[in-house]
Amino acid sequence: MKRIRLPFAPGINVDFADRELALRRVEEWANKGTYPVQVVYGPEGCGKTAWLRQSVELLRELGFDVIYINPTESGARVELGVVDLRERLLALVREATEQGTWGRVAWAIIDIARSAIEARVRKLAIIVDDVFQAIGIDKAALYVKGLLGILEHPPAEYERVITIVATSEGVSLREVGRHNWAEFKPIWNMPREGFKQLYDQIPGGKPPFEDMWQVTGGNPRTLLRLYKNNWNTENTVKELIREKDITPQFTVKWRTWLEKAVEDPDALWNPDAPEELINELIRMNLILHNLHDRDPWFWVDQPPPEKDSELGIGKYVAWQTPLHREAVRKALESLKADGSSP
Repeated sequence: MKRIRLPFAPGINVDFADRELALRRVEEWANKGTYPVQVVYGPEGCGKTAWLRQSVELLRELGFDVIYINPTESGARVELGVVDLRERLLALVREATEQGTWGRVAWAIIDIARSAIEARVRKLAIIVDDVFQAIGIDKAALYVKGLLGILEHPPAEYERVITIVATSEGVSLREVGRHNWAEFKPIWNMPREGFKQLYDQIPGGKPPFEDMWQVTGGNPRTLLRLYKNNWNTENTVKELIREKDITPQFTVKWRTWLEKAVEDPDALWNPDAPEELINELIRMNLILHNLHDRDPWFWVDQPPPEKDSELGIGKYVAWQTPLHREAVRKALESLKADGSSP
């Protein structure tokens, strides 16, 4: 299979690295189809989009027509043999790129997919990446139901249809999870060997690999953040504090539990842990809560370790990356420096 080239930073492109297990999972889906809809979730920047874009190439080689969109990155790939349907969707994509109407594209995919099956497309893959923000998280479950309807009530016979939805939005998982319309498959940050393949492709002077592993936990977007900030961890943490809106008010309110969670994220699995705080940390995309069993069968790719205190991974709860944990730690330290500590 041809490995795609991906933009890493301005002027730097890299070869798609690793994710062999995740690509093997796509091959399994290609052989059997998917039922119900496959919802893949994991930390922000863990490499879901790169894997899905590589999966488009794999599925094309396996004879699938493919529809792929990513509203967050204004990205799309439409590989449909039915010309009028392809042109119709591409016109919507062009409009969305100019006017920001990606929600319209997302909903149109359901109708276009049904029309493709009706036009006797035999093998079809529908991949929607980080779409819930575009349509509204409150409509996430309804959207998944629409995709499920393609599988359950197709307008014509087909050989195989694959439906994959990827998200970093923990809140959307709860919305979709209230129904039986999807199967949830977690994906974690890159394993050490694959992350080393990516790290080695970045030119110029850089910190030792082991230092980058301990800071990023294998998260490609965190590596990019550090690269853009000239490998300055302190500035990158400050940037993350602002981006995630980890305010003094938030930190003061939840100081006791945040201090526990910084030391051990499984503190948030304690029955006494405030549900309001857990929901906020999920909404802020700082943690993953209720991690799946580490049996590889449940995961799209290699699961995280059962527990790794250095990387901020517990058995049931994990910080999305060590840098996310460090942002909260720094916010707590700022309280003490400002005299807000009791």
